[in-house]
Amino acid sequence: QVQFVESGGGLVQPGGSLRLSCAASGFTFSNYPMSWYRQAPGKERELVATITTAGTYTNSADSVKGRFTISRDNAKNMVYLQMNSLKPEDTAVYYCSARPAYRSWGQGTQVTVSS
Repeated sequence: QVQFVESGGGLVQPGGSLRLSCAASGFTFSNYPMSWYRQAPGKERELVATITTAGTYTNSADSVKGRFTISRDNAKNMVYLQMNSLKPEDTAVYYCSARPAYRSWGQGTQVTVSS
């Protein structure tokens, strides 16, 4: 079955950096665009960034543009999110996804930005 396993989250000070990783399995990874979503406490899950199948094009939410970079390694079935200049409002659980093709979610990885 389709599975996503996110990792790399943690506690970081404002201005710091983290790199999130997501291992995908159960489908032909290289055939699908991949995305990162996040959900902050009391808020709806929101789309953070998307990357096309070959990694040629990416798009990101205005709130993270210029700070976050999505990338992928099709040979390893992995997608990454490099997060720089982190702010307290980036605190959330982060999920990777192959939506709309596959609707399942992984367990997510918690990112907490706090001094």
